Amino acid sequence: MFIPKWSLLAPATQRLLAARFWRSISQGTLVVDLALFLHALGWHGSSIGMVLGAGGLTGAGLNLMVGVTSDRRQRKPFLIAYEVLTCVCALTAIIATNPALLSAAIILGGFGRGANGAAGPFAPAEQAWLAEAVAPESRGVIYSFNTAIGFFGMTIGALAAALPPFWAPVLGQAGSFRPLFGLVLLGNAINLVLLIRTPETHKTHPPARKKSKSVSTQRHVENGFLLHLVGLNVFNGLAIGLTGPLMAYWFAKRFHIGPSAIGPVLAVTFAVTGLAALVVGKMTRRVGLVRAVVWGRSGGLLLLLLMPVMPYYWLASLIYILRSALNRGTVGARQALVMTAVGDDRRSFAASLNALSMQLPQSLGPAIAGALIGAGWFATPFYLAAALQGVYVWFYGRVFKPFERK
Repeated sequence: MFIPKWSLLAPATQRLLAARFWRSISQGTLVVDLALFLHALGWHGSSIGMVLGAGGLTGAGLNLMVGVTSDRRQRKPFLIAYEVLTCVCALTAIIATNPALLSAAIILGGFGRGANGAAGPFAPAEQAWLAEAVAPESRGVIYSFNTAIGFFGMTIGALAAALPPFWAPVLGQAGSFRPLFGLVLLGNAINLVLLIRTPETHKTHPPARKKSKSVSTQRHVENGFLLHLVGLNVFNGLAIGLTGPLMAYWFAKRFHIGPSAIGPVLAVTFAVTGLAALVVGKMTRRVGLVRAVVWGRSGGLLLLLLMPVMPYYWLASLIYILRSALNRGTVGARQALVMTAVGDDRRSFAASLNALSMQLPQSLGPAIAGALIGAGWFATPFYLAAALQGVYVWFYGRVFKPFERK
């Protein structure tokens, strides 16, 4: 089966998966409409890219702090804090007219980045908490299922992103986007109720005064894995930043269309990617985590090269849907590899290092891509991203296959 039996999952696992779903709905909406909202307010592409990039940098700064601290303390309080923070930012975005205040809400809330239901910079605590009740051999399936749930929720959100044109006659073009932040408020409020009632079994790990030889050897292996992970994620993060956050803006500028045309396409994209994540989860049992990632990302790389030369919106949309399925359908497998490569006392740290090493270079991508797209250079971001992805895919299998065997 591609989908694990829900009744066999631990209560904490069930609620963390449910929280992922509720978060992903609003994230799917904003990944379509946030850039279009700011464009309707009169912002230039470079300004939109800078705000999204600043959100990535802010998230990266919080990420490492959350990872290190939550390994030594409980992980639950960090996710509660995230839900509260996001509710406040959503309420601010609904009512704010000052550009600085609106920018602050977008940056702190991590809006528009399409995090697939992840808890923003607090995701390391989320991933480590999820790993508590999941056996190592099942993590490829469960984390891929978690990824799929996020994409299915983003499908619903992307469909909701087509609503602003219906409200525009009453609220105005820019104002018609503001009610969508109410979805953020609703989803995170539901998650507060879910997570407050969710048990956590993680025990604190005070620093050991003396390490045994076996522990030192294991720590050396883990450090080697993390060092390679950081190095490769620089290429992956910058490539994602060049093509991911501004896809709706790219479609709008390249083909002169609006949210009513873009939203349904992204909805189909997320749905197909969710199905692909389930397939990848099943594949990890047969071919392993690393090989499943390499196969998917290689196919996505070929489609990335075709994307900018498509002359029609429907063709570009089809390529984008297939590329997303092959590329982002492997997210769960990649997360499972990180969670399995380190011990429980370092899982949040490993997840934060994984995210930080991608978010820092990824935060540079939107500013670069926004300026290029705004200037009419529609193909350049894709070719730059393809070169970076090629390096990442080439080395991923060669570097991480030995660690997966260990």
